[in-house]
Amino acid sequence: MDNGAGLGALIPPLAGSDYLTAHRNNLPCVIRHGLADTIVVNGQMYAERMQGVKDLSEIQMTNVLNYILQSWGNQIPPFTLEEVQKALQSCKTE
Repeated sequence: MDNGAGLGALIPPLAGSDYLTAHRNNLPCVIRHGLADTIVVNGQMYAERMQGVKDLSEIQMTNVLNYILQSWGNQIPPFTLEEVQKALQSCKTE
């Protein structure tokens, strides 16, 4: 949602999300390939499948990640392009 709060039990929040820091190294993979696993965010379980966005360039992905990490009160250190590239090389795909 616009305020980063997610959507009830369907879509996890991005605002104040513990998932962003706990799974930082996997975030580029989640954006590129999506997520089919059940995840826990701020103590709540989410099981909705998230589609990947394969068309984003690595620079665009870095910008999206840094927007998320610095929006809605989040103050998480930004990604570098090199960090995103390295993470994408280690992605496990279905």
